[in-house]
Amino acid sequence: MASQNYRVNHRIRVREVRLIDENGEQHGVVDTQFAKRRAQEAGLDLVEVSPSARPPVCKIMDFGKFKYDQRKKEKKGGGKSRSASGLKELRVRPAISDHDLSYRLKDGRKFLEEGHKVLVVCIFRGRQMAHPEHGYDVMRRVAEALSDVSKVESPAKMSGRRMTMMLSNLSAEQRRKKQKEIEERRRMDEEREAEAGEESA
Repeated sequence: MASQNYRVNHRIRVREVRLIDENGEQHGVVDTQFAKRRAQEAGLDLVEVSPSARPPVCKIMDFGKFKYDQRKKEKKGGGKSRSASGLKELRVRPAISDHDLSYRLKDGRKFLEEGHKVLVVCIFRGRQMAHPEHGYDVMRRVAEALSDVSKVESPAKMSGRRMTMMLSNLSAEQRRKKQKEIEERRRMDEEREAEAGEESA
């Protein structure tokens, strides 16, 4: 998205936004007026950085400095815009089949490896609302399956008929560390199984 197309402050007219403050902290879904007040109190701007998300993602920042940095990046990258890395949405259902989930996980892994954040959205319909635990279970499975390339930035939370969870990608160094942890856990599990087998023999 070109920098001049970002909606800022009073031009953001939706009722609710997903807020990221000036320190990069996630505040979840908040009232837009509250987000504007927060930005004003900090002497900064409220900028809609991901309009396609539902609700849109807004960040508190110095918009003038942001535009200047954007122009520098675009010149350096031969006009390549920042939208190359942003927020992607991954939709799941409370009663999703293993087959469908594996397809979604492939997409999620691809997005994370490309440097995007992933907003996992679980939509509840009709009687499914009576069993939010099914949604939490799907979210847990997604987080575990992608734990080698991502971390949970914002845990699963119910809002109306939607449950959302935010995943952000791990750096190369964090991935190496995570891989070592996974291998160490696997080795310890194998040793425990071997010991249990010897005791029962």
